[in-house]
Amino acid sequence: MQHKVIDTKDVVIRFAGDSGDGMQLTGSLFADMSAIYGNGLSTFPDYPAEIRAPKGTVSGVSGFQVHIGTDKVTTPGDFCDLLVAMNPAALKANAKWCKRNAMILVDDSAFDEANMKKAGFTTDNPFLELGVEDRTLIVAPITELTQESLKDSGMDQKSIVKCKNMFTLGMACYIYSRPLEHIYQYLERKFSKKHPEVIAPNKKVLNDGFNYAANIQAIPNTYAVEPSGNVKKGIYRNITGNQAAAWGLLAASEKSGLPLFCGSYPITPATAILEELAIHKSLGAKTLQAEDEIAGICTAIGASFAGNLAVTTTSGPGVSLKSEALGLAVMTELPLVVIDVQRGGPSTGLPTKTEQTDLNQALYGRNGECPMPVIASHSPAHCFDAAFQAAKIALEHMTPVMLLSEGFLGNGSEPWCIPSMSDYPEIKPPYAKAPEDGSKFHPFERNPETMVRNWAVPGQKGLEHRVGGLEKNHNGVLSTDPANHALMVEERAKKVALIANSIPELEVMGPQSGKLLVVGWGGTYGHLYTACQEMKEEGTEVSYAHFDYINPLPKNTEEVFSKFEKILVCELNSGQFANYLRGEFPQFNFIKFGKVQGQPFLVSELMDAFKKEL
Repeated sequence: MQHKVIDTKDVVIRFAGDSGDGMQLTGSLFADMSAIYGNGLSTFPDYPAEIRAPKGTVSGVSGFQVHIGTDKVTTPGDFCDLLVAMNPAALKANAKWCKRNAMILVDDSAFDEANMKKAGFTTDNPFLELGVEDRTLIVAPITELTQESLKDSGMDQKSIVKCKNMFTLGMACYIYSRPLEHIYQYLERKFSKKHPEVIAPNKKVLNDGFNYAANIQAIPNTYAVEPSGNVKKGIYRNITGNQAAAWGLLAASEKSGLPLFCGSYPITPATAILEELAIHKSLGAKTLQAEDEIAGICTAIGASFAGNLAVTTTSGPGVSLKSEALGLAVMTELPLVVIDVQRGGPSTGLPTKTEQTDLNQALYGRNGECPMPVIASHSPAHCFDAAFQAAKIALEHMTPVMLLSEGFLGNGSEPWCIPSMSDYPEIKPPYAKAPEDGSKFHPFERNPETMVRNWAVPGQKGLEHRVGGLEKNHNGVLSTDPANHALMVEERAKKVALIANSIPELEVMGPQSGKLLVVGWGGTYGHLYTACQEMKEEGTEVSYAHFDYINPLPKNTEEVFSKFEKILVCELNSGQFANYLRGEFPQFNFIKFGKVQGQPFLVSELMDAFKKEL
């Protein structure tokens, strides 16, 4: 049968199955192939919260959504054009994300009575039970076809069945006119050294899946998403936020001339940053997998004292444990980058889901008057620049810096134009010099313009000094004098506030004044930007300001706010940034729009919120 090829500007594919079905790999391969092909893309891996939920249950479903487009794509999409469901539980968990005209591809081999019962179906027609019987249904015996494809491969039965994800990927490649060559190259790169025997079978089953899709009538049409070419010239690769953050730190290490030290304890969803840095010992990176969160940050503070670019990575529960040591870093005024890849809480909460619920903790989660700069990354690729800037601020202003990322950003991916290091500024720490007159070094004397103290790396003659958790005066001598404590508290706060002089001013997309300003921070950027663009296409232009810098806020924030009647603050929490802004600018009308479901915003729900306020 000859399928009609339809050109389209974008499509959303959602791969879902049991944790062992390889859906994360399948989605990643489809995304990487599309990035190489030249498409814009955004991905959203959706992991189960349990380490290994019972096989065939809804709680054990693992998903991976990828949105590809002819031009730049800023969200992984609200709803999917194709749902791949490898078992009944995957269908039940994800049917609600299908568009009205979506295709649903299922592995008929898995839809037996036992699996239907595990998934909680009460009838023998899951499509009718879920209300998706009117979609384009592609029911294929994928497991059996994979077994037939590889029956002469010499592989054992268990290994053969594991290849069903490649058969499925081949079918998806046919439906969306994706070339198979890039996947062939991936298989050769990954397995050529240790497992060359699996290359040919995987290529065969991938190709057989492609050909099977080409010869069945259940697929009415195929689709082509051709890249427009309207992108910045350069070399691109697909990159996750955690990988980008690690590379941004390595770039800061290069630009500062300092060795990088990362002391961290593994925690979902931040562990990949530690793992990525551990790969790059050749670039001077030193990594320590500590025994706990407290040891992780304390080793990093020690490395900072010794003159390293020091980093610790974690998620919300880890920040709680690090709070006392964060106070030590503030009191000693040592540079430190703390990356918090936020997840659902409180406590262990939703370890594999995304939220923005650590903002209050980042701003206030320490004892005493303990201000720290807080910045946020807004997309997977932006994690590179955000990590670089966090390190630059920490080193040049002698302060710990909190960088807020999110599970959605850390695990998600998008194309990234590999930059030239010549485009990035030098990082110049304020090193101390021994007094020429032989007088004693005063470690807490400050630059009057920035309030930054000088950094005296240990072991230098004439720069002997003490730092620690107890309050000191400018000379570095322990002091409980009330006036001195008040002065030092004021100076540490002023140092953080003056960082506003070295960060970009806030920009407004759309009209520069009017009835409604939409405000966001962190990983909501892509969804808010897309919602504003779609509002514009419908004939209503909405103003939008996004905050990458949270403490201190950009210098022109008050001026921007003064030009709008209403300010709608959209965030994945119950209103933490809105409350913070109210405290800073009580004269303005801030309206909260929050979501706490462990999931990113939908563009459609944002547009509904905008229309309500307009």
